[in-house]
Amino acid sequence: MAKDVDLSSKEWRDLIFEGKNKEYGAYELRKQSDRRHNKAMLSVIVVIVAVLALIFLIDKLPKPEERPEDLIEQSLAELATEEPDAEEEEEVQQRVEEQKPEVLPEEVLNTIKQTEIAIAADNEVEEEIKSQDEIKETTTAIGTTNFDQGTDDINVVREHKDEIVVEEKKPDVETQVFTAVEQMPQFPGGEAELMKYLGSHIKYPTMALENNIQGTVVVQFVVTRDGSIGEVKVARSKDPDLDKEAVRVVKSLPKFIPGKMNGQAVNVWYTLPVRFKIQGA
Repeated sequence: MAKDVDLSSKEWRDLIFEGKNKEYGAYELRKQSDRRHNKAMLSVIVVIVAVLALIFLIDKLPKPEERPEDLIEQSLAELATEEPDAEEEEEVQQRVEEQKPEVLPEEVLNTIKQTEIAIAADNEVEEEIKSQDEIKETTTAIGTTNFDQGTDDINVVREHKDEIVVEEKKPDVETQVFTAVEQMPQFPGGEAELMKYLGSHIKYPTMALENNIQGTVVVQFVVTRDGSIGEVKVARSKDPDLDKEAVRVVKSLPKFIPGKMNGQAVNVWYTLPVRFKIQGA
């Protein structure tokens, strides 16, 4: 029954103090305990709300703005301390050099001078005529330009300038490997002899034979300028043991008739399918 009684109710309080002096302080304290509890709870709630409101207001307060003068001073300080980029300086220098006009040698181009024209009679004009002996003694070729006096022909000037001529490097035919040429390499005796050689020299790998592995391995190799076998690689694999045997046999091939381009022997890639087949399978 005690579980159904509210210990803070007036009935319970009167039951406790029944027949006792209610003017005693304990009765008054119990009577006002509910009011004190409510006040304390309300005070706590008010304080929490006030703290949350204060934090929210501080968060919403505008931050002090930077003055334009401070931003200008900061930008100037950054520019003053920033080191110039070496690549940018090099690009500017190259642009300046490219924009420089072509300066021709002073001893080649004529100097523009003011010339006074005097009119004289024909009998007063004296022409300097060199004798045959003087012509023979001179080292200047007749008809060539006299560069001591200069010339206005820009083409002649450029011919006499020191220019660096860069020749385009052509690919070395001895090391270049072609994929297709006018005359492809040939095995001595033709394709039939090549297949015959492969059939007689291939040793079927034991593991592949026991596991009944068969098929075609495509091998690519270089037929060099002298017909010998150069680099060998597997273009399409079937089985590691079959690949290894195909490469071994190809490396043992005798010399081919080399391929030719423009009548000259060259290095050529050659593609050869090597077929492995188990008899009776």
